[in-house]
Amino acid sequence: MEYNTTRSKMLMPEYGRNVQKMVEYLVTVDDREKRLKQAEVIIELMGTLNPHLKTIEDYKHKLWDHLFQMTDFNLDVDAPYPCPTPEMIYKKPERLPYPQEKFPHRHLGKNIQGLLSRAMAEENEETRQGLTQAIGYYMKLAYANWHKEPVHDDMIKNELAEITGGKLIYEPGGHKVHFEPARNFKSRNNNNSNNRNFKGNNQGGQGGQRGNNFRDNNGGGGAGYGGGYNKNRKFKNKNKQQ
Repeated sequence: MEYNTTRSKMLMPEYGRNVQKMVEYLVTVDDREKRLKQAEVIIELMGTLNPHLKTIEDYKHKLWDHLFQMTDFNLDVDAPYPCPTPEMIYKKPERLPYPQEKFPHRHLGKNIQGLLSRAMAEENEETRQGLTQAIGYYMKLAYANWHKEPVHDDMIKNELAEITGGKLIYEPGGHKVHFEPARNFKSRNNNNSNNRNFKGNNQGGQGGQRGNNFRDNNGGGGAGYGGGYNKNRKFKNKNKQQ
């Protein structure tokens, strides 16, 4: 029985031990043409074992890179792609420069600073108050997301006044941010539907009136446009005259 401690190290564990053994045998093949054919067979097997790689553009190039990596870059074949170097494969990405600036009120996030600056720079009183109400509403959402509990409007008012030095005063429920409430939109839809129903009823009544007039003039029957000319009644009248 073989133990993992006595086996060779698997350079690409996602392909399994059997593929690793095939690759180790591939390196020992002396015939260059035969070695290339067997390498192509292993490439097809690797693509079958990992079908998700086929969704990548030019996935064959990636499979050949994996094959070279599994041989520790010692495979000498006339591959359709050049052999990569260890520096290319194991190259670490450049370190991202993270911002080191400090800003107050971190519990509200960094975007709140831009909102506060925009609101305090506004000269129009009504627009500034609308921005203040929007900022207060945003602060309530941020507090509820972090603390998982509701917050009183007076707390938001005091904190916003403290942050801005009294320049922005939040009015709890005293300033309308939304210009058209949802109930007005609903009532307007109801009025439109009532108007359509009223119009349909008028058309139906007019149709019935026209049908009645036609019936009285020609002896037909039926309401609305469904009424027609009664030929049998007219034929009987002719027989009586005869």
